[in-house]
Amino acid sequence: MSQVSEQLRAELAPTGTLRVAINLSNFLLVSDHSSRVPVGVSPDMALAVAQRLGVSVSWVLYDTPGDLADTAVEDLWDIGNLGAEPERAKTIDFSPAYAEIEATYLVPAGSKIQSVDDVDRESVRISVYGRSAYGLWLADHIEHAHLEKSDGVDASFDLFVNHELEALAGLRPRLLKDVERLEGARILNGQFTAVQQAIGTKRDRPLAAAFLRDFVEEAKSNGLVQQLIDRHGVQGQLTVAAADQDVGQNV
Repeated sequence: MSQVSEQLRAELAPTGTLRVAINLSNFLLVSDHSSRVPVGVSPDMALAVAQRLGVSVSWVLYDTPGDLADTAVEDLWDIGNLGAEPERAKTIDFSPAYAEIEATYLVPAGSKIQSVDDVDRESVRISVYGRSAYGLWLADHIEHAHLEKSDGVDASFDLFVNHELEALAGLRPRLLKDVERLEGARILNGQFTAVQQAIGTKRDRPLAAAFLRDFVEEAKSNGLVQQLIDRHGVQGQLTVAAADQDVGQNV
């Protein structure tokens, strides 16, 4: 490798192994981790990074994205794969998004809410996993409705049902499962944001950040991301992000 590449490898994998932090809570990105070796689009993206660097991988596994983000200032991992959003970007330098997942609402039977825009009203209580990327987005953007935050996706569903709330916020693929459990419930068309899946690193690693930016853009343009989506059977649920999708560009 060239001197620049040696410098990059020393910055991005200072222990000689790429320590990869993986959020296990998103089944679209990690389809299996029963052996403590994660399988899915997210781990495969990390393996591709390691292969490009010419180093091996060690996995640092987290049950939730919030737990992963909390350790960004500690020397526990070199890259972390999770949803990018402005609050997390205060401590993590994110690549452009490589994939996106729609976030929308589920409403109960008999609800008069017909569109995503109808949800942000004073009379509406939204159940949401507070530390999810879409939950953080709602905390920054909801002006009138009341956010009822929980500490997990399952807990947000239980809160919605048990307290008879007006809306449940979530990723569309998960809501497609939840709606089957509630007679008469509906998922609203459209989205309030798209959660952008990205690769993050420490904010004091400029060579690493530049490398990851170029790597992700190449992985989108050369078809690698789409190949991984197809390989793991999440077509139509996970989509390749547009070029140059930086954190904060959720739509």
